[in-house]
Amino acid sequence: MAGAGPDAILLMKGTAERCFLPCAGRISLILKCSSLSPFHPEHDVWVSHVEDALRLGADAIAMALTVGSAQQPYLLSNLAALVREAEQVGLPVIVHAYPNGELIPPDERYSAKQVKYAARLGMEFGVDIVKTFYTGSAETFAQVVETAAPALVVAAGGPRLDTDADVLRMAYDVVQAGAAGITFGRNVWQSEDAERMIGALRHIVHNEGKVDEAQSQLSSAENA
Repeated sequence: MAGAGPDAILLMKGTAERCFLPCAGRISLILKCSSLSPFHPEHDVWVSHVEDALRLGADAIAMALTVGSAQQPYLLSNLAALVREAEQVGLPVIVHAYPNGELIPPDERYSAKQVKYAARLGMEFGVDIVKTFYTGSAETFAQVVETAAPALVVAAGGPRLDTDADVLRMAYDVVQAGAAGITFGRNVWQSEDAERMIGALRHIVHNEGKVDEAQSQLSSAENA
C-alpha cells in the first residue's frame, strides 16, 4: 500500500519503530499516542508523547477523544496537555473526536448535532486537525467543517462499506463538503486492490476527480 503514495500513515509507536523505516521520507508519519481496548471502549489511555513522535520523525501526533463518555473530563485534560507539549516544538496535533460515548444514544452518534459538537470541542482545545465521523451527506458534513473552522476536518472511514463505489462516493462527498481530506482504514486495506483504491481516492482528493473517473481507474485495473 505504501507504493500507492498515501499522504500519511497512522501508526502506534511500536509498529512505527519496527515497520515505518522503509517509508521514511516518502510518506508522512502520524504517531497515534493513545489507545483503548474492547474491555474499556470509552477510556483512551495516553501511551506515547511528543518526544516519541520527534524521535521517530513523525510529522504529526494524534490522540483519540471519546465524546459523550463518562471519561470525557479526563480525556479532555489529556488532550489539553498534549496540545501544550506539541505547541512547544511546533508539532501538529490531530484529534480523533468521535461522539460515541455511552452517554450519547447510538442513533445520534453520526448526527450533525453530535459530530459538530465533537469537532468544535477539538478546535477549541487548540488542535490543528479534527478527524471525526462522516454524517452521511455533503450538506450536513459541510456544517461540521464550518463549525470546526479554523481547524481542518477530515472524515474517518467508519465501518466497511458495501462496494468500492460507496467508498468513492463518500470520499467525493467529503471533499465537496469542504473537508481537508479523508482518513480511511478498513475501506482501503479490506478492498480487493488496496493500492488501486488509494490511487482512486487520491484522484478524488487531490485532483478534484469525479466518482465515475475514480471508478474507471479501479475497473481498468481489475480488467487488466
